[in-house]
Amino acid sequence: MHPAVSIIFFTAASGTGYGLLALLAAGALAGHLAASPGFGLCAFGLGLGLVGAGLLSSLGHLGHPERAWRALTQWRSSWLSREGVAAIATFVPALVFAGYWVLGGSISAAAAVLTIVGAVVTTICTAMIYASLKPVHAWRNPWTVPIYLVLGFYAGALWLALLVFAFDLQMPGVSLLVAMLGLAGSALKRGYWAFLDRGRADSTPETATGLGTIGKVRMLDPPHTESNYLQKEMGFRVARKHSARLRLLVLVAGFGVPILLSLLANVSGTGPATFMSLLAAVLGSTGVVVERWLFFAEARHTVTLYYGASHA
Repeated sequence: MHPAVSIIFFTAASGTGYGLLALLAAGALAGHLAASPGFGLCAFGLGLGLVGAGLLSSLGHLGHPERAWRALTQWRSSWLSREGVAAIATFVPALVFAGYWVLGGSISAAAAVLTIVGAVVTTICTAMIYASLKPVHAWRNPWTVPIYLVLGFYAGALWLALLVFAFDLQMPGVSLLVAMLGLAGSALKRGYWAFLDRGRADSTPETATGLGTIGKVRMLDPPHTESNYLQKEMGFRVARKHSARLRLLVLVAGFGVPILLSLLANVSGTGPATFMSLLAAVLGSTGVVVERWLFFAEARHTVTLYYGASHA
């Protein structure tokens, strides 16, 4: 599938924002984060800003962005519509939670719980937009939803750690949280890529034509003399060697190095810890963006069988 920049930024930014908001709420409920106005202003500003920027970016993929509101009316049948409704609904408790924290210097337990629930539900809805598409084998599998959830929380934890160290707060478990989520994310991605490499989609030229019992089916002539929209959007291909390099980049720069930097920051002074956590957050977020690019680039729609693909 063609990796659109607007959708890559949307899924990466909104996932990070919801992960950060959920971790802020969870940390407050567990008593690990006190209601510091300055910290709260930066943390909620970053979290809500990422969510808002991601949602606005998603409009860039629409032919008529001014009609985006119509998508909210189809929540009974569309995961895209459910994601939009959940995203808007989550803003309400998140803003209440932020208001209590920043303006009142207190924690609203009810708003915190609703923020966590809303962030998780919205992220699942975002993942289900792709996991519900039967024609795309790379998305319609049990790996997609857990990956979206864990990577969103992982990226959110990286930025939470940066803010904790920058404001010199006492939250010793934040580095361990980053490490655990990073290890879980890398394990999920390795498992997903292994599934993608060895797994075969249900649809092949043989199953599509019903001639599989006779032998292997191949195209005699191309269906078109020139490339068209379907080939560009649904049949985007990335070379295997480039894919392997990008996967390694995600595992090393997106997970390995940020985890190491976060653990080192936990045993360093405020200045070095802030710098290392900033570098970890930037590298980890870049890794998530590259991972999301691969998520789209390595996927094929079954329509590509019509153009001579061996499988989709």
